[in-house]
Amino acid sequence: MTKKKNEARKKPGKIITLANQKGGVGKTTSAINIAASLAILEYKTLLVDADPQANATSGVGFDPKAIKTSIYECLVNEVKAKDIILETETPNLFLLPSHLDLVGAEIELINQPNREKIFKGILDELRNSYDFIIIDCSPSLGLITVNALTAADSVLIPVQCEYFALEGLGKLLNTIKIVQSRLNPKLEIEGIVLTMFDPRLRLANQVVDEIKRHFQNIVFETIVHRNTRLGEAPSFGKPAIMYDAESKGSLNYMNLVREMLQRNNATMIANSDKEFNLVEDTASKN
Repeated sequence: MTKKKNEARKKPGKIITLANQKGGVGKTTSAINIAASLAILEYKTLLVDADPQANATSGVGFDPKAIKTSIYECLVNEVKAKDIILETETPNLFLLPSHLDLVGAEIELINQPNREKIFKGILDELRNSYDFIIIDCSPSLGLITVNALTAADSVLIPVQCEYFALEGLGKLLNTIKIVQSRLNPKLEIEGIVLTMFDPRLRLANQVVDEIKRHFQNIVFETIVHRNTRLGEAPSFGKPAIMYDAESKGSLNYMNLVREMLQRNNATMIANSDKEFNLVEDTASKN
């Protein structure tokens, strides 16, 4: 383990929320594979499933129907999160699972004092035990998502390389500004990651150009290509890197994490070692 990584572990873990109110943009896929890639790089990582659909929970090998105690109990019944965290088959990757019950949490929390900061209290107790905490949110801007943004140090925004994906981006950024001004002034934008990119489509390339032109430096250089293995892996309950480490999708997410780490000064990567998948990289492997 490098000296740089040892130094990073002395600090409280960084909490990153993945959010986009539009469904089908690769948010859960990104959360699972970012968390798994960090874990493979020997960063102790907690994946928090804050979506009632519990796709992140099933995506790392657990049956949501068999989960008896989930993040719902942490939010509503004050169960300690550390007591229900599960160890996944991926080394260094742990899960705070979700359950369908979470869908009722927003109603149950509506009259709670400081209801937007309940999640923050839960995760602050876990910070010193992990290098990174990755939160997967539901495709909405409801109370649970606001809780996740209030608890986070930064927000990472997956954006699908399609026209309609651009329409909701302004609304999400406005919500982030509100959270920054009223609930979490330290919240930063980790970046925008472009997903489901098909280099054969003119529209996909136009969307990439448009987003990079408008948002410039906050857009990650790494682009996640549309990839068969990324779609197959969840049905086997595995992150893509554990299902097929040589697939295009696995390599994309590993390179995205390298770029994230470099932005966070958590690791040193020589320029010659960068393998960012730019738009020009049109090779595909399924």
